[in-house]
Parts: sequence; C-alpha cells; structure tokens
Amino acid sequence: MALAELILWPGTKVCQHFGIDPNSDAGLIRWMINTLVYLVIMLAFVWIVVV
Repeated sequence: MALAELILWPGTKVCQHFGIDPNSDAGLIRWMINTLVYLVIMLAFVWIVVV
C-alpha cells in the first residue's frame, strides 16, 4: 500500500460503501470525506496538546 493510498483510505472506503467509484468524478466526494476526517483528527490533537 502506497502512502497516497493510505492517506486516501477513509474516503475510499466510504465511497465504496455507498457504491461510488472513488477514482471517477466522485474523487471530490472522497476529498471532502478525507478533509472532514483529518480535520476532526487534527482538531482533537490540537485540543489535547493545547488544553
């Protein structure tokens, strides 16, 4: 598994769950899901470190 596949894994799995091809135009959906996942992870990390 390449690093890019590892980073894109959450969005790819959600797209596959809903029957959407993550490599077609649904790449925007995969991008949005990955953005939300990593936003939550990073906000939790910052919250723990700062507070």
